[in-house]
Amino acid sequence: MKYHFFLLLLFVSVFGFSQKSKIDFKSIEKNLTNAQSPYNYEKLIFKYKGYPKSLDSIEAQYLYYGRNFKKDKISTSDDDFKKLAEAFKDKNFEECIKLGKVLYDKDPTNLDVLLILLRAYDSQKDGSNFSHHLGQFRLLADAMKASGDGKSEKTAYAVNSVGDEYILLNMLNIGQDYTRGSKALKDGMMDIWEKEDNKIYIKVLYMDF
Repeated sequence: MKYHFFLLLLFVSVFGFSQKSKIDFKSIEKNLTNAQSPYNYEKLIFKYKGYPKSLDSIEAQYLYYGRNFKKDKISTSDDDFKKLAEAFKDKNFEECIKLGKVLYDKDPTNLDVLLILLRAYDSQKDGSNFSHHLGQFRLLADAMKASGDGKSEKTAYAVNSVGDEYILLNMLNIGQDYTRGSKALKDGMMDIWEKEDNKIYIKVLYMDF
């Protein structure tokens, strides 16, 4: 996940403070598959792909956390993602775009894929695609940041993956001088990042049950 730290230098300054909002996972799961709901997944994805700025914070929350209930997610352990990561490591940005677009079509709210596409489009001086994906990335990252305040287990930030956790840590300016402790939960892992008297609580969700 080392590439997260490098890439986020490009993006961390664009994020502001978001209003905190409680996450109702049951409601998210129910609405995403309900064709009549304004939070139906296909409706949200249509807006997200076409004009991400048109989505509000609640819609962004449904999109970000709704990914937990999708069966066709791309994992960083998948061979296809490993090929993308290798192309990025080799600075083969044309190949990054080619491979990344395929994975984006399968899993458009995957922050790992979006980050690599952003770096690739930036290297190719493709301002249009860069700006479009940056808007998507910012939308999802703001939803993640609005999930809590990180000051306690009850108000912990909630993230979909370890990769997303490192993205959040960069947004919060939490560096390597913090130590991590972990606590297993029924539906995830609670990570406590600590430096002197300062503690940040982040819950990595395991929703496949």
